[in-house]
Amino acid sequence: MKIAVAGTGYVGFSNAVLLAKHHQVTAVDIVQSKVDDINQGRSPIKDRDIDDFRAQNELNLTATTNPQAGYAEAELVIIATPTDYDPDTNYFNTKTVEQAIAQVRGVNQDALIVIKSTIPVGYTQSLCEQLGDKHIIFSPEFLREGQALHDNLYPSRIVVGDRGSNGELFANLMKQAALISDVPCLLTDSTEAEAIKLFANTYLAMRVAYFNELDTYASTHGLDTRQIVDGICLDPRIGSHYNNPSFGYGGYCLPKDTKQLLANYDDVPQTMIKAIVDANDTRKDFIASDILSRKPQHVGIYRLVMKSGSDNFRASAIQGVIERLLAKGTQLTIYEPEFKGDKFLNAHVEKDFERFKATCDLIVSNRREPALEDCRDKVYTRDLFGLD
Repeated sequence: MKIAVAGTGYVGFSNAVLLAKHHQVTAVDIVQSKVDDINQGRSPIKDRDIDDFRAQNELNLTATTNPQAGYAEAELVIIATPTDYDPDTNYFNTKTVEQAIAQVRGVNQDALIVIKSTIPVGYTQSLCEQLGDKHIIFSPEFLREGQALHDNLYPSRIVVGDRGSNGELFANLMKQAALISDVPCLLTDSTEAEAIKLFANTYLAMRVAYFNELDTYASTHGLDTRQIVDGICLDPRIGSHYNNPSFGYGGYCLPKDTKQLLANYDDVPQTMIKAIVDANDTRKDFIASDILSRKPQHVGIYRLVMKSGSDNFRASAIQGVIERLLAKGTQLTIYEPEFKGDKFLNAHVEKDFERFKATCDLIVSNRREPALEDCRDKVYTRDLFGLD
């Protein structure tokens, strides 16, 4: 097939690479440097498996900034442009999705369009009715940043929001590209697929919030968090996964998806969804207070990125901690080699790691890192297991 992918973030580019093994794929992006990277064999995202996959497989993959060239002959277009929660409207800003669809339909009336961007519940049905277009469907992605290609090659499940031939076509494409044969596959209506995405991520956020609040309780009362976590996780209904305390949930998905789900409830009775959203702020309040209780002279922040193996700062939990510390007048330096500027949130960004370690008497790190081993006596973290 001739396939186009709109957007070359971790969702779009991992899908483009995945499908280019068996199909002719054109990636379309508005950023020329990303297009140049792709055409010169470089990845525009940080993903541990993409370079190896491209080296081991002959891929039919090109990129362009020209919508006409990218979409005109495509039989399938995957929309993977960024959507973010807009606090002013209490809804996702979906303008990039609508712009991409308008560009596709401006040159190609027949292609099947599959939205991979995260969208509000009910969005696809409303859009199809508004445009009079029956060939736009939604398929949620369940990819981890930094491991997106791996999660596409070994998917936990494939969900497509169309129970007809279009849904079957796309599901079969994704199954064909996977390296495992027994992938659970679910075809649903579009609105149910959108709900699956938001409820799944909100459940994960709830689990993060739960273990964080367990840790807050244990720390406040002088208890050993690890002993409690190990004990309750022996219950097979709870399990020993996704149980590592942190500074809060962050990244591309969980903060915005939980807020969008809360907005979708609107007039529907609920208490838990709001509690999950509020819990993230409560945790950051505690972390900042706990840091300040140690009376540091100069606080160091080790990395802005959401997790190891990522170059994404967006909505990382540490940012909320930084804001709270700065509001209290804390002297603060950030070590972040991926950041281009000298200031972040009005705090100094240090690029020299040795100078950073020597300058700060307390170093705040969301996760235990081998790089901090030689100064671990002054590292503040809530990490129990050394895992993301």
